[in-house]
Amino acid sequence: MSDPELLQAMQPLDIDEQVYLLQHLPRNLTGRLLATLPAEKRARIRQIMRYADNSVGSIMEFEVITVRPEATLAAVQRYLRRLGKMPENTDKLFVTTRNKLLLGELELQTILLNDAQKRVGEVMEGDPVTFQPHEEAEKVARTFERDDLLSAAVIDADGKLIGRLTIDEIVDVVYEETDNDLRRMGGLSDEEDVFAPVSKAVKTRWAWLAVNLCTAFIASRVIDGFEHTISQLVALASLMPIVAGIGGNTGNQTITMIVRAMALQQIQPGSFTFLILREMGVALINGLVWGGIMGAITWWLYDDPQLGGVMTLAMMLNLLMAAMMGVIIPMVMVKLGRDPAVGSSVMITAITDTGGFFIFLGLATLFLM
Repeated sequence: MSDPELLQAMQPLDIDEQVYLLQHLPRNLTGRLLATLPAEKRARIRQIMRYADNSVGSIMEFEVITVRPEATLAAVQRYLRRLGKMPENTDKLFVTTRNKLLLGELELQTILLNDAQKRVGEVMEGDPVTFQPHEEAEKVARTFERDDLLSAAVIDADGKLIGRLTIDEIVDVVYEETDNDLRRMGGLSDEEDVFAPVSKAVKTRWAWLAVNLCTAFIASRVIDGFEHTISQLVALASLMPIVAGIGGNTGNQTITMIVRAMALQQIQPGSFTFLILREMGVALINGLVWGGIMGAITWWLYDDPQLGGVMTLAMMLNLLMAAMMGVIIPMVMVKLGRDPAVGSSVMITAITDTGGFFIFLGLATLFLM
């Protein structure tokens, strides 16, 4: 596309969409397109592009409605009617001085429900929730959730209003972070999508596939160590995947809950022991119930009560191990300064497979041979 065609395609886009487009174009083309934009919009785009990705400054809006504290509510109502249209997700106006120093915020319902002759300074909220442009968007999203915010002011280091955040941007942040966490838990890159080139997809996946291959090899060595036991009791071969599978499922459930709690900052220092005991208690009950059911089915299928007992005990022990590792893995990764979501499911599956095979075949060797 030529420069004029690109410029025309950019016109209907919101400023955040224009910034995203410019960030993914060649540098020389970006400079030419910026030069063709109006001075005010060019300055705003350059201001946004100065901030790091996933910071408040990179997602804030510049369209804000400000009023003075000495104005009456009647004057504010007339002002809004003259505007004709307000920015989307406007639930409040921002009260500033002439040099843009933020004094407070004025909710729309306050304008409607109070005497029109009252002044803005009398009814405004004088201690509003504010953010600075260098704050992390993900942390800000938690504040929006906690305080049920629809919008909030963004101020600079001097307390001057420079923009606002709305729930639209926050939803985008939450969606992106959730999507990234799901990818990382499966060992995928943040950048990968279904339309990525095959070569790029291969490069982003090989590391965790290599890890998975190594752990699978270890599991196969465990099975090989019990070759004599399996040859004497062929039924063990058909029951091994059940023990490993239910352990992997339990571990993934625990890891998902722990990683989510960490992301929401629900886990406090010193809660490690409580979490271990809680998850192992849940695993013990599930192991007794579902292990007992599977043990009874095994007894019925193979007419062997001892094999049924081994099945019950193996499932219970593997569930306990899975629950414990489901808490330990993300905790250790955080201690090491790593993202607890990265490859967690790969690691827990490897541990529960290898451990499950060892527990089941070890018990079978101990009690059945």
